[in-house]
Amino acid sequence: MAAHGQLRQSQVITTYGPGALIDLPHDAAIVGGLETWPSPNQLDEIVDPRLSSLLQNLTEVLAPRLYAPPPQPEQPWLPGQGIGAWRFPEWFVVQEADEGDEQQRSRRLVHRRSLEKGRFEQRPVVPIRFVRACPRGHVDDLDWSGFVHGSEACVHQLWLDERGTTGDLADLVVRCECRKSRRLYEATEFSQRPLGTCRGKRPWLGLDTEEQCDQPSRLLIRTATNAYFSQVVSVLSLPDRGSAVEQAVRGLWDDLQIVDSPADLAFIKKKPLVTETLSLFSDDEVMRTVEQIKRGDPHQRSIKEAELEALLAAPEGYGDDVPVDPDFHARRLPASAWQRDGSRLSSAIEAVVQIHRLREVQALIGFTRFEAAVRDIHGEYDTDVERADIAVEPQWFPAVENRGEGLFVQLRSAAVSAWLDRPAVGERLGALHGQHDAWQKGRPRKRAFVGGPYVLLHTLAHLLIQSMAMRCGYPASSIRERIYVEDGQYGLMLYTGTPDAEGTLGGLVAQARHFEDHLAHALEMGLLCSNDPICAQHATSEDHDQRGLHGAACHGCALIAEPSCEMRNDYLDRALVVPVLGLPDAAFFPRP
Repeated sequence: MAAHGQLRQSQVITTYGPGALIDLPHDAAIVGGLETWPSPNQLDEIVDPRLSSLLQNLTEVLAPRLYAPPPQPEQPWLPGQGIGAWRFPEWFVVQEADEGDEQQRSRRLVHRRSLEKGRFEQRPVVPIRFVRACPRGHVDDLDWSGFVHGSEACVHQLWLDERGTTGDLADLVVRCECRKSRRLYEATEFSQRPLGTCRGKRPWLGLDTEEQCDQPSRLLIRTATNAYFSQVVSVLSLPDRGSAVEQAVRGLWDDLQIVDSPADLAFIKKKPLVTETLSLFSDDEVMRTVEQIKRGDPHQRSIKEAELEALLAAPEGYGDDVPVDPDFHARRLPASAWQRDGSRLSSAIEAVVQIHRLREVQALIGFTRFEAAVRDIHGEYDTDVERADIAVEPQWFPAVENRGEGLFVQLRSAAVSAWLDRPAVGERLGALHGQHDAWQKGRPRKRAFVGGPYVLLHTLAHLLIQSMAMRCGYPASSIRERIYVEDGQYGLMLYTGTPDAEGTLGGLVAQARHFEDHLAHALEMGLLCSNDPICAQHATSEDHDQRGLHGAACHGCALIAEPSCEMRNDYLDRALVVPVLGLPDAAFFPRP
């Protein structure tokens, strides 16, 4: 494929992983499973114990290892030099001679076997753009003869008639020379099973890999955006303070086992050894760990909870010291470095942290079709989420590591609690919760409502990304977010990273010193949308767009590029961040 372009290693994880349908210049294919990849001993291993442990819980693969996708091969024509792919689909349409009628065109439908017998060698053929699939990831060729004839057998030639120039399904008719025909649009009514029951085909894993499936087959356009949704798990390589504090407490257990209150801890810390060992941890962290050890059920922290602990523990400074950890280096800015005296806007901001070095590891564990499986607000998938396998018997998973920079912003917990107690906020959140419940009626995958603090932080992150992209040197699509709502603590992180460099140029880190200016600009942008008052007063019950996961948010104000958003541009509402038209009382921040 070198002559026609290349894929970055990160694209193999996020977009073109095993099971993805791809178009080649003269053919179409489906990316092969891990069995078609080079053996693991030919790949670069990526080590991240926390991610490996998480994948073991999600996939039940014992001690899974992580390997980077193979780089672009120097000699791609040799076997075993890259990622395998299988020809798919196996049905084609013949490019018939142009008869000059643009309003109606007929093309023959032919199977691969007809091409192998030497037929149509004088006419070019192109892969059919329609296949059938199911939400469990299975994909298969359509039974075109069965779609037209039902259970009757027929050996006559099939044609695809296009009536009109739009290519819309309503203008396409599958016709047989026996005079039977059927509109392709009827294949979309999957509740009637017009394409039959899914046969559990998994062509990306090779022959004889089908599995049982009782789902109705659905019509799928190969190049549509809903043809492949990768399930990617990502973690930040941050110091695990939870493990460190537990190790320290257990080392002093002879002294700490009698601690039942902060007063007891203060008394025990009069011992120099205890004080020195626990100097890196707060009294609250030590007390929580002591209680967990006494209960005998150490707290299993989520991905984001462990990350938040490390971010909040960043020492104050400017990052001028030499980094000890090459994967993570962060410093909390003094308030005087980013805050203006007497400012109302930043009174609810607890801290701003510069993240000078950051390492993120992303691993692909599976995929779905038609609808994506979304992670919860803690950054994790449910263990019972259905996903298509990327290998017959997966023992390892493809992964990439990104290195970059970012900044972290923490909100004051007391300010968030006071905001949640306001009647106008409760009324607004009740309306959003009702929209969420109405949206998921009849959907196979249920989501819990994320809550007001998450919607607040999520929308604020989107507004800040748009503001910082104007000054930091990175486009908005290169800046990503992570939202933290953990145990009464609230924050957001904006970061950027790349897999092919040791880091970035510091443009995003530098914006932390100008955070108050960015906050004022972001809030000013959020005041008015070009689609107001329609956007500001959006309610699902009053229109037909079924945007049940949005409040006052649209492409004119709060929506950003989906790779930048951890929640696929859902759960956004400007009214919870800043006063908008018709809703002035639910905002967390005052008018700038």
